[in-house]
Order: sequence, then C-alpha cells, then structure tokens
Amino acid sequence: MQPQKLSELIDRTRQKIRLRHLSYSTEKTYLHWIARYAAFINALPDKSLESSAKVEAFLTRLAVADIVSASTQNQALSALLFLYREVLDVDLGNLNALRAKRGQRVPVVLTHPQAMQLINPMHGDYKLITQLLYGSGLRLMECLRLRAKDIDLDRLQITVRDGKGDKDRITILPASLTDPLRAKIAARRLSHKTDLAAGYGAVQLPDAIARKYKNAPHDFGWQFLFASPRLAVDPRDGKTKRHHILPTNVQRQIKHAAESIQFDKPISPHALRHSFATRLLETGVPIHQVKELMGHKSIETTQIYLHTIEQSGHTITSPLDT
Repeated sequence: MQPQKLSELIDRTRQKIRLRHLSYSTEKTYLHWIARYAAFINALPDKSLESSAKVEAFLTRLAVADIVSASTQNQALSALLFLYREVLDVDLGNLNALRAKRGQRVPVVLTHPQAMQLINPMHGDYKLITQLLYGSGLRLMECLRLRAKDIDLDRLQITVRDGKGDKDRITILPASLTDPLRAKIAARRLSHKTDLAAGYGAVQLPDAIARKYKNAPHDFGWQFLFASPRLAVDPRDGKTKRHHILPTNVQRQIKHAAESIQFDKPISPHALRHSFATRLLETGVPIHQVKELMGHKSIETTQIYLHTIEQSGHTITSPLDT
C-alpha cells in the first residue's frame, strides 16, 4: 500500500465529511478508523467484490482479538460505511447486521445531597459548568459549546444547538445561576474586547453561518461562553481562534472533586445529567417533559430513570434550585 495513495483517500474522505457538515471530532474519529482498516487489510480500500468480507473481518478482529466495547465497534463500522458509501460509492449491503448490540445499563445517579456535595467545593468555570450539567441536564459537550447568545436569563432558558442527532432544544436554566451567569457573560464580553483589540476575536462557527454572515465569527453572541484561556489554530482553516475549554479538563476536575469527598460511585460528567433526569422524575415532573428537556429521541430512553422513582404531582423546577 502506497502511503501517498492512502493520504489522497484520507483527503477525499475529509472533504466529504466537511461537505456533510459533520463535527471535527467525528472527522478525526472516522479518519482514524479508516487508517486502521487500511493497515489491517494492507491495501487501499477500493471497489473490490471482497470489500464486505474485509470489513466483516476487521470488525471481527476488533471484537474478538482487541475486545473493544460495543460502542467502539459500532463507531468503526460507521466510519467504514461512510467511506464506502460516500467516498467510494460502494454499497456493502446490509452490514448493519454487524452492528454490536449494546446492553442496557443502569445509570450512575447521585442523590440531590450528593450532587450538591460534589458541586459546592468547586470553583470558577468548572463549578459553573458542573452546576449546568446537573441543573439543566446538559451533556458535557453541549455545555462547553454554549455560545453567549444561547443563554436567556429573562426566560430562564438555555438553547442547546446541534445536540445529539443534530437537534436543537430548549432546557431550563436554574434561577440560582442567573447572577453567576450574568457575571460570566460580562467577564467574557470584556475578554472578547481584549481579543479584538489584539487582532483576534474570531471563533469557529457552523459552516453555513460562517458563509452567510461574514462578520459573525467576531460577534460576541457567537463566542463560546466557557472559552479556553489560550488561543489556538483552527485545524480546518488555519486561523487563530479562541475555542472552548477542553472536555478532558472538566472530566479531570469532576474526578478530583469526587475523590476528595470519597465518593464510592464512579462519577463522570454524564452522571450529573442522569441525576438531573432522575431528580425531575422524583419530584413529579411528567416523563414526556423530561424526555423533551433531555433531548431523547424516544420515551423508552427516558424510562430507564424510572427504576428508583415514585412520582407525585409537581411543577418543573431545576434540581439546582431544590
């Protein structure tokens, strides 16, 4: 296999990914699996009749020899299906039959006192992020990708853009966070003015917005609320911008906070989202409303939280305000 030919295929795939407006994290993931697959078959993926068998052999290797999780196996399958269908124009048939079944797991859930015990000792942006994960039911990346314009302090609402499944939704904003968020927005506005004065101030935008509104990358409303302390070069266009805080930093802070108070449960950012849904159901919020706040596709996904719930009538109040 010639490295130059593989590089050309990777470049073609990258162009297709960006044409479809997939996220940069998806781009990196897909290109990683395509490179691993090419190394496994020791050839350049092409339109040969043996392609389906090669993909099946690769997935079998991942499952049997590498013992990867079901989600990792499915991730690799999605990448290869994209390669063959979108780039090579090859129909591999019903390879979805190879998609690994993920077992249903009971989520790790904190009680309200436990959640507050975790949150209260934290400081700065990390405390505010953690409060939003629990108080608004956000996924970690949804929180980190919040723009200044997505916060509505008057209506106590947060607009989640491009959530899972490429869907927008509105969720509740804890009343107790209005002052901290107002202060955060003011501080962020000031730091953005400093960036503009230094000749920077641009931010990564969805492709369609960037093309339609040429000045939008420098508008304050589009700036990430939880901005990184450092400027960085955007790998997609080579321009220096201010991105958001890295998710690994938040994960590390929550892990350290859990260890400091000696939690027995394995606490991740997603556990706070699980705790949000469970707390709402415990306080009597109808399950269909919780489904909408969580951005679930079906009610069956939300029903997993019912295992510890006894419902009684109640209006919707953020867990952070109870």
